[in-house]
Amino acid sequence: MFATMAMMVASIVMSALDRVATYANHLDEERSRETLVGAIQTFEHQLGATLLDYTAWDDAAVNAYDNQDMAWMISNFGDMTFDSDLFDVAIVLDAQGRPMMAYADGQPIDGGAEGYLTPTLMGLFESVRSGTSGLVPQALGFVRTQKGIGSAGVALIRPKSGDIGQPPEKFVYLSFIRHLSPPTVKRISEAYVLPGLDLIPPSSNKTSVTISAPSGEPVASLAWTPRAPGDQSREQVKPLITAALVIIVIYCLLLVVIGNAEMRRVRADEADAVKLAQTDRLSGLLNRAGLNQLLEDEVQRGREAGEDVVLLYLDLDGFKEVNDAYGHATGDRLIRAVAAGLSVLVGENAGLARIGGDEFGIVLTGREAQARASKLAESILAFFDEPVLLGERTVVVGCSIGICVSEGGIVDGGELTRRADMAMYSSKDGGRGRSTVYDPRMDEERETRNQMEIDLRGAIARGEIEVVYQPVVDAKTFSLVSVEALARWNRKGHGAVSPDVFIPIAETSGLIDQLGLCVLRRSLQQLAHWPDLKLSVNVSPGQFRDPSFVDHVACVFDEADIEPGRVVLEMTETYFIQSPDRARLAMERLRALGLRIALDDFGAGFSSVGYLRQFGFDRMKIDRSLVQSLDRGHRAVEMLQATVALARSLGIPVTAEGVETEQQAVILRLAGCDQLQGYLFGRPQSPEEIASLMLRPMELRAKAAELAFAGSRDGAMLV
Repeated sequence: MFATMAMMVASIVMSALDRVATYANHLDEERSRETLVGAIQTFEHQLGATLLDYTAWDDAAVNAYDNQDMAWMISNFGDMTFDSDLFDVAIVLDAQGRPMMAYADGQPIDGGAEGYLTPTLMGLFESVRSGTSGLVPQALGFVRTQKGIGSAGVALIRPKSGDIGQPPEKFVYLSFIRHLSPPTVKRISEAYVLPGLDLIPPSSNKTSVTISAPSGEPVASLAWTPRAPGDQSREQVKPLITAALVIIVIYCLLLVVIGNAEMRRVRADEADAVKLAQTDRLSGLLNRAGLNQLLEDEVQRGREAGEDVVLLYLDLDGFKEVNDAYGHATGDRLIRAVAAGLSVLVGENAGLARIGGDEFGIVLTGREAQARASKLAESILAFFDEPVLLGERTVVVGCSIGICVSEGGIVDGGELTRRADMAMYSSKDGGRGRSTVYDPRMDEERETRNQMEIDLRGAIARGEIEVVYQPVVDAKTFSLVSVEALARWNRKGHGAVSPDVFIPIAETSGLIDQLGLCVLRRSLQQLAHWPDLKLSVNVSPGQFRDPSFVDHVACVFDEADIEPGRVVLEMTETYFIQSPDRARLAMERLRALGLRIALDDFGAGFSSVGYLRQFGFDRMKIDRSLVQSLDRGHRAVEMLQATVALARSLGIPVTAEGVETEQQAVILRLAGCDQLQGYLFGRPQSPEEIASLMLRPMELRAKAAELAFAGSRDGAMLV
């Protein structure tokens, strides 16, 4: 019975191999066909590009129209046909299509050019002369000449500016022909891996591609010898199948003769021990050791069978918050629920492991592993779109996925894991809740980012971080009342680096504490020279998380001997949402030093009224997006007025960012903003420029802006 079943399985496998071989042959033929079509198009496009270079040429236009120098044309067109890979025939035609010069293979064409000026080529000439060839006076197509089949092109000789300055009856045209000679066909065969490529008469053979003239008439075909990779693979696998059947028979005989209960028990115990060592106790899935062993086995098998191995690296988004909010018991139940859901999605034809914490790995193998991985990733992301019910609690978590492929098993298990992990972090950096396939550029980006981190660390240590200041003015008088300190970095050997680039690097690398204190220290030293100004300094959520942050700030103020009441620390709402209790404690300690706290970028994120009341900010800064929307009309103005009214009802003064026009400035002042900031009053500037700005009277400009706004309002431009 076992032998019969084995033969049935062998028959099924052989049938499957036949189908795979046939399909592989078909795929190879289609690939070769598409490659050859692209090669023919490239052949034609190369001639067109060459013709364009030679005809849209100021020197050619001068010698064709002004000098009428035929010797120049022979030297630059005719002589170039000798042993050239670009074109082997060059013919200069007058406006009536008569040849003025005709060269082939570096020699003049004897007896005129009738063997080359075929009806097809003259049709190309006519389309260019009549202007039906399009915006570029050039036409291309395959023709049959006395020399054979080739790509031909006709174009008008003209200066690059396009202004010939001659009547159409004096226009001169240039025609190039590049023939499909045997050496050329051989080069195409070698370049595009098309064995046995040959130029034959028009044919409908399935392993050939027809070359047609512009009229659609077939002029020749390029045929190749199919490689039949499916047949070759089938012949290689047949001995393995035969050997497998023999091994099965021998194994059955040995099992009957020498098998005994003790051996079965020993083997069972050994298998249980290995399985236990490679199993995660919480989820029941493979653990990291099990995944590593599985990858080694599958990669080795992939190398032998020429099959792909794909690893999906999953990390849960928001798992830490669930653990912190509900405790580790709930976190454990969440892990078991996720493991059960993934087991259903993955199925039996893949390996699933819990690598550790909230990370999972999925291993897929086979010829279609990449397509299966893509579909599986979509299913997993859809699975995490739904909330997870854990007893009486409902939690919502996301998932970031990294995918890496070991094509034919060429990448070992350890490197495969590293690349998939890198792709997973790329998904997190890209916004989470998505899948990303590993790209070698990720290693380059990681190296570039690491080098930038090293340079940034050195720049902070050497005091190379510069501080510039953006003016903040009084909304009524436009007079300078405060400045906002902003960090700038001029990286050695690279130039200025945008804050949008190096600030995130500082936050992720832990350098934000040093960078923030560096900016604060430098700006306080400068503030000592501006006794009439106040200062605003941005504080990153990363700085706020440092338990020693307040102590460091206190030390900086002691060193600078600056009154803390002149300084406002600007913070976004991110950290207040994530850790409200810790944020409240840190704010209380900062206020005890005499500092004031401003909520930055209000209106760009969550913008909760509850947080305004709960934390009692000393100032609110309206995000530039609300200011820029004022140009849209009444609704935007009303929204701004409501926002400012909300802040003032809570006793919070308001600063508006991103002010770029005087009209916006007056609207913001009328809405109740007491301070304004934006390019209207100045970009981030050096201390010297700020000192000059302090001496500039602004009251007249404020009055003029108010009068202009009143006039525009009377003219019904804005209500």
